[in-house]
Amino acid sequence: MRKVVLAGALGNCVHVAGVVRFLRVAEQLGYETVFLGAAVGIDEFIEAIKQHDPEIVGISYRLTPDVGEQLLLDLRRNIEESGLGRRRFVFGGTPPACESAQKLQWFERTFSGLENEDAAWAYLKGSPESCSSEKLGGTLLERLEKKWPYPLLRHHFGLPTLEETVQGVQMIAESGVLDVISIAPDQNAQESFFRPHEMNPAMDGAGGVPVRSPDDLKSIHQAAQCGNNPLIRIYSGTRDLLKWAELSAETVNNAWAAIPLCWYSALDGRSKRPVEEAIRENQSAMRWHSERGIPVEVNEAHHWALRDAHDTISVATAYLAAYNAKQNGVKNYVSQYMFNTPPAMDAWADLAKILAQVEMVETLHDSGFRSYRQIRAGLLHLSPRMSVAKGQLAASTTLALSLRPDIIHVVGFCEGDHAASPEDVIESCEIVHGVMRNCLNGMPDMSADAYVQQRKRELIQDAMLLIDAIRALDTNADALADSMSIARAIQLGILDAPHLKGNSHAAGALETRVIDGAVYAIDPSTKDRLTESQRLAALNQIVGAF
Repeated sequence: MRKVVLAGALGNCVHVAGVVRFLRVAEQLGYETVFLGAAVGIDEFIEAIKQHDPEIVGISYRLTPDVGEQLLLDLRRNIEESGLGRRRFVFGGTPPACESAQKLQWFERTFSGLENEDAAWAYLKGSPESCSSEKLGGTLLERLEKKWPYPLLRHHFGLPTLEETVQGVQMIAESGVLDVISIAPDQNAQESFFRPHEMNPAMDGAGGVPVRSPDDLKSIHQAAQCGNNPLIRIYSGTRDLLKWAELSAETVNNAWAAIPLCWYSALDGRSKRPVEEAIRENQSAMRWHSERGIPVEVNEAHHWALRDAHDTISVATAYLAAYNAKQNGVKNYVSQYMFNTPPAMDAWADLAKILAQVEMVETLHDSGFRSYRQIRAGLLHLSPRMSVAKGQLAASTTLALSLRPDIIHVVGFCEGDHAASPEDVIESCEIVHGVMRNCLNGMPDMSADAYVQQRKRELIQDAMLLIDAIRALDTNADALADSMSIARAIQLGILDAPHLKGNSHAAGALETRVIDGAVYAIDPSTKDRLTESQRLAALNQIVGAF
């Protein structure tokens, strides 16, 4: 069915940038558009409406509100006298002009520039930005569909007391700046929620909110039932993952689960689980969520990169994580791509690494498995100087938009100095909305750069060598999904990181360097760069295992 949006600036107003942006959004959503231009007289508006018969008429006026109000009154009278009033009218202007326009009770929607960038998308798709959670989407997949092609925004949040956190969640929800609030329990809760006798009271509130009962989580969820009704999700816990899965589904309707593959174990000290045991439990948690249709995110690649593993390991483990999710029945997979990790990487190499991860993960797509791209800035690269960090957040988001993400995991600009307050969360999200206002459409394709593409191909080739080395550990089983084989790959050094030196559960022998902006493995004795085939050959010569 033919749908037309017609818009222009009324009277003596010549400001049409907002009109053009509005019509561009309409075009992307399948509308035919008619741009009337600047300083459009009342008679011209009337004739254009008669000629094009639009479903939606957009009127813009950015000058003196009193003058604009009189022009709007005259236009409405002429439209009604001409029998053209049975259609939808929308207004755009300065905040004072919008206030005057709203008094006329004529416009279905006004846009002042103060609303989030996705407001026009929501309006033109017929999804009011302030409505019940059911209309916005009460699940991740529903919300993705409602917001498309605008990415969902999520942000991590958790303050040292439950009361502060509940109040903060309500404030964030009322702001309408994001779609998903990720609740971070403190470390006591993550490790010992179901074993409270093991908690150290001195550590209450360290790293997040001290949730101690199901009612605590329910109060957080209830606080989000206002504003734009953001979804709530929560971390998986560092042990007792199945109990955490049940708890989070029952209390906060967990939007999706974030589960590691190898971590939250003796590797990182966030629990005492041996690596093989941790992998088995993590895989069980993936299966639990898949059986209930809850999307799953497997955080793996950036854990290795945060510990200075070279880029090949980061790419290979992104694939390994998605592979394990698929093998454990996950159908809707949230694939997180962390930029700026480690912080010393150059942007071109960073983009090449992430593009290699994306391409490898998406080779797994079929009718029963689909991944959603989630981008984020690297936590460790943000400066403790707030003004610098705001620039870094904007720059990282600009680069990451090359992926055309489904979800943006907004990292608070303040994280280099302190945990994000509600005000920090809102401002960080507004920075990202501002970046998208300028960069979501019409940007040059940075991913097409020749050096980026060359490095991407090199990383995919090397990552497949590493994957094949893990497969060779057990030719009688699927080694890529076998907890014993994966744990053995870590013990042997096929998967390794410099920060694991001295860890009895890992080889801890890998040395890496940032060379020309990318992270490479190097020979421990000569400090020369190693190709992945050289590294694996040298390792096999030592351990003779693959």
